[in-house]
Amino acid sequence: MPEPLARSPTAPTLADSLRRQIQDGLLSPGEWLREARICNEFGVGRTIARKALRTLADDGLVVIEENRGAYVAATSVQEVFDLYEVRAALYGCAARFACIRATPKHMGETLDLVDKLITASETGASAEDLIHQSEDIFSRLAGVSSQDAQKMIESIRRKTRWHYSYVSLAESTDGAPFNHWRVVRAGLAKRDGAMASEGARNILYHMQNEAMRLMISRGYGLMPTEDTRPARARKASA
Repeated sequence: MPEPLARSPTAPTLADSLRRQIQDGLLSPGEWLREARICNEFGVGRTIARKALRTLADDGLVVIEENRGAYVAATSVQEVFDLYEVRAALYGCAARFACIRATPKHMGETLDLVDKLITASETGASAEDLIHQSEDIFSRLAGVSSQDAQKMIESIRRKTRWHYSYVSLAESTDGAPFNHWRVVRAGLAKRDGAMASEGARNILYHMQNEAMRLMISRGYGLMPTEDTRPARARKASA
């Protein structure tokens, strides 16, 4: 079921709701996003539905075919690899900047959140919850960065398929991401930008490796083919 929207849905709020469903894996690659169904489920008009789908297409999450409609885009291993690579660089910068610019109060609150995350990882919290806690912390770290840096981080998040992170973290048994979080915490506490940045990047590199392993084991291609649509999308549009 779609998440409830505001009383007066707009194209951006609708796009955000659909984006979350795609990112969480509730809408699968190749699944058609029919305007009539969207309008009925979310209580919006076709103009708003079309604008929302165009926004998702601009972010690479949806493919729009003229006179046929829109479907959830497939993705390649290389595309996901690149997203993690960029996220690693940006999150490393955010951790470094926080060491330089965060106020004592802001840093103290951030360290408390890191402690809660590490405790949650040791007490059986779900992978989804741990990923979202991690992203909340990185949001706080990025909050003291420049507006340009924040916009870049937000842009990369809009394109991210979180369900790869959920599954890869759930299947990881060595606890490596949270060992890296301990490094981040130590770096933040010491205001050691190099240490905090390295730990942040290593968190993303670990998730990158796990996501690649997961995708390859499930038969995802390294490069998009000439027709990148999944078989069911090609069949539905024939």
